[in-house]
Formats: sequence, structure tokens, C-alpha cells
Amino acid sequence: MVASATGSVIEREKDQKISWETFQRKYLTREDRYKYEWVDGTVEKTLRAMDKTQFYFQRLFNKFLHSLKFNGEFIAEGDAFFAGNHRRPDLALYTDEQLVAGKQNQDIVPDFVIEIISTNDQINKVNKKMIDYRAANVKVIWHVFPETKEIHVYHGKKMQICTGQDPCSAEPVVKGFVMKAEDVFK
Repeated sequence: MVASATGSVIEREKDQKISWETFQRKYLTREDRYKYEWVDGTVEKTLRAMDKTQFYFQRLFNKFLHSLKFNGEFIAEGDAFFAGNHRRPDLALYTDEQLVAGKQNQDIVPDFVIEIISTNDQINKVNKKMIDYRAANVKVIWHVFPETKEIHVYHGKKMQICTGQDPCSAEPVVKGFVMKAEDVFK
């Protein structure tokens, strides 16, 4: 089955599952307007709606990481498995050790994931990703809402909404990674 998102509408084609090997061959290296994820044996096709905003956040968060002398970096839309499902988080934090392990074809799960929520994102799809992230024991998840200048910070099942001068924390994953919400959107 291929589920595709165009704007806010999901179209479903062919109710059939495919193997990871077939997904790799047909979808993993495609360079078009879509992001493909392999979920429960089906292909989720999502319109790539991110503009330069995602790269702004990646740069901002990486600069902050380096100021903390953290050995690692945020990778945009990297391939990762969460609870057996292939996902491409908008940003995922990998330590230097994880990057080396990934280069050696080891499965690695980031401890901190950030999703930049755009007007094209659908709440049910975002929630399904959250279920996968929690099942894979991702320690910290941020949902960044540029339009409303809010950040929803998840530590397990606990969620905090940050706005203005509220501190958004990625601890315990990165000691000292605390930013005011307003500083994220400057």
C-alpha cells in the first residue's frame, strides 16, 4: 500500500505490503518532491513541504550543540528505524559514536528528535511517528511550530508547551541544552 499526502488529503493506493528490500530499491533513493517512509510494510509518501526553515533550525541547533562542546550533530531527514518502522525525522541528534556505528551499517536510534510542524502536516501521521519514537525509547522529542512560535517538548509521555521565555530542554540527552522558545524563532 502506498499512502500519499498531498496538502491535507491522504490518498491510498494498492492495499499491499512490500518488503524492506523492495522499499530500498524503489523508494529510498528517489529524489522528487516527496519523503518516503516504510511503516508496517507500507509506503508513506509525504509531500516535502519544508522550506529553508528546516535548515535554519538545523544550523541554529548545531551551533548551540557545538557551544556546549557536545560531540555530535543534528542530521536532517536521515534514515532511521524506530520500533521496526523506517522514519525520516526532520532533525535527529546523533552522537559522533552513533555516526560511526551508522557508517558501519549498525542500526542506531537517536535520543533526541525534532519535527518541524508545517501547515501540510497531519496530526494523525505526526501522532503515529510519536508512537514509533516512544516505542524506540527516544528520550526527548520536540515539535516546533514556526507559525505559532510554540515548541511542544516531550519527555516520554510528559509534554510541556513552551512559548516566549519558557525554557525548552533536551536534558538529559544533552546537558545544558536549554533554550528559550523565543530564541528558537529569532
